[in-house]
Amino acid sequence: MKINSNLAIVLFAALGLLLVAVTDRVVPGSSEHQQQLQIWLAARATGVAGFVLLAGMVVLGILMSHPAQSRWKVAKRIYPWHETLWVFVLAFMVVHAASLAIDPYAKVGFVGAIVPGLSEYRPIPVAVGVIGLYAALITGLTARFTKLLPSGVWLKLHRFAIVVLALAWTHGILAGTDSAVLMPVYWGVALAVLAATVHRFWVLRPTPVRRGPPALVPATTEESHDRTDHSS
Repeated sequence: MKINSNLAIVLFAALGLLLVAVTDRVVPGSSEHQQQLQIWLAARATGVAGFVLLAGMVVLGILMSHPAQSRWKVAKRIYPWHETLWVFVLAFMVVHAASLAIDPYAKVGFVGAIVPGLSEYRPIPVAVGVIGLYAALITGLTARFTKLLPSGVWLKLHRFAIVVLALAWTHGILAGTDSAVLMPVYWGVALAVLAATVHRFWVLRPTPVRRGPPALVPATTEESHDRTDHSS
């Protein structure tokens, strides 16, 4: 499934509708406090959604990385999903960072959203998230423009996607004010990645081929006569 301009418009439109629903823009907030939290809710919702989708993309990538995946019939069906998820992840991450940048109550600011360590709110956890965003851009863009890079470079960079997920995981737990409520999500993602890794390196490991002693070829009729003549 290729991403063209029309599909990209649909994806961003769907994201916009999701933000409208989450931030309660159709019906005003029921209280002044709720109205103040609308942008923060958008940031938190897109952050969690992007994290879950990133985990799904990494899990699919781990499964497809098996050496025998070319003979795996499901691989051709999984790859389009793996490729398309990156667009969703990027969209949610960008909106997540932008929402925090414009939210005066988040105390992150534009500089803190793009420069690691300059956020007034929890500078180290936010810095981890900013670094994770840049790492996601590198792994995704290099995979899209492989022809511009030396052979094999994009694959080495792409394998750092697991590091991107680890950064997002750490950022979500340390920076989120509701991390305690979302701990089942975080640990569920960790278990899913672990299960995919075990399936990749253990369940799907190639079975060694045991080579026995060379088979004895029975002598032909002519060879038997020759041996009989020599013996006599």
